[in-house]
Amino acid sequence: MPHRDQISIGSQSILWVAGVGVGLVTLAFVLGVQVGKQGAALRRPAQRGVEEELKDLPEPLLDQLKIFEGEGPDKLVATPRVDATAPAAEPKAEPRAEPADAGTWTLQLVATSDAAEAKRVADKAKAAGFATTTLKDKGQLKVRLARPADRAAVDKTAEKLKKAGFKPFAVKVD
Repeated sequence: MPHRDQISIGSQSILWVAGVGVGLVTLAFVLGVQVGKQGAALRRPAQRGVEEELKDLPEPLLDQLKIFEGEGPDKLVATPRVDATAPAAEPKAEPRAEPADAGTWTLQLVATSDAAEAKRVADKAKAAGFATTTLKDKGQLKVRLARPADRAAVDKTAEKLKKAGFKPFAVKVD
């Protein structure tokens, strides 16, 4: 009987070993991605309770109306009431000194090229009681509050938006 000192490996065996190797590498990659996702989920802040969410709801309708009529403590725009029966008075041009930050301001919530992201932020702001508008500028979609105001009112509104989970910043409206 002849004695063999050689081992022969066929092409099918090589392909089978290579296939198993690729499968193991793919499995390791998928498991690594899953572990990364779970780690990121654990680093997120804990979900808020129902009581905290109720505190962030918009003010009652009467309070909102008072703000727009200029009677509320954090009024956005003071609109003078006009008596329709009184004769119209000529406005007097009086020079007045305006502060350095005088003008009309609004808050920008996001600037993105992703239309879905812009819509998501606008919908979230609407659900929180803030009216928004979306502008397209230089290839970016900019979600801003719909009602401009003076800087002090915009700063107060920014605090409310921050409590609702947004990261707004003031922009001057031309």
